[in-house]
Amino acid sequence: MLKITDLTVNYGAIEAVKGISFDVPEGKVVTLIGANGAGKSTILNSISGIVRPKSGSIEFNGEDITSKAAAYIVGKGVTLVPEGRHIFPDLTVLENLRIGAYLRKDNLTSDLDWIYQLFPRLKERSWQLGGTLSGGEQQMLAVARALMSRPKLMMMDEPSLGLAPLIVRGIFDIIKEINQRGVTILLVEQNANMALSAADFAYVMETGRITKSGTGRELLADPAVKEAYLGS
Repeated sequence: MLKITDLTVNYGAIEAVKGISFDVPEGKVVTLIGANGAGKSTILNSISGIVRPKSGSIEFNGEDITSKAAAYIVGKGVTLVPEGRHIFPDLTVLENLRIGAYLRKDNLTSDLDWIYQLFPRLKERSWQLGGTLSGGEQQMLAVARALMSRPKLMMMDEPSLGLAPLIVRGIFDIIKEINQRGVTILLVEQNANMALSAADFAYVMETGRITKSGTGRELLADPAVKEAYLGS
């Protein structure tokens, strides 16, 4: 579904991503793990059209989207749940959800029904301002807002950041359910144990390069990954 080839991204004189290549197969969960500053978020922003790469290519379902605008990429079925949630605090939950569907012209009722089944808490708070929600509820809203565009590929940047362990488990249960509904997932996550447990395929990034790859299970068992990222 997604093919990254020799991608290089610079911020001024700093080379944040250094000629990486990887694939995201349709229907799978793929995760990127690594320390802060490894280039993981830069990759997601490049795929989304927020950051323009210096070189290399990004293909989605066979189409080169490397230089396309962010709105065009969303229209093709690629959405990003950004780090830090970035919901609209002065809009209600329902208004936030409707903004997620801003490119759609069809009826939203069935999608809202599904969202409220997936996130009952959001249904209870549909008329509450987004800024008054708890951190976990805001993360649910950020995920739900992205789902309202009916994505084929959902990218998630640090969905567990700042959340209590019980809430984190709930978020990962939802990620699995979304994937089971046919949405392909590209996940950036510092909670390596949870990310690798959920992933079909995984890549380890260090200072802009991919240094290891394999199935989630293989990397969970890798001694170097255990020592560096799993605290064992």
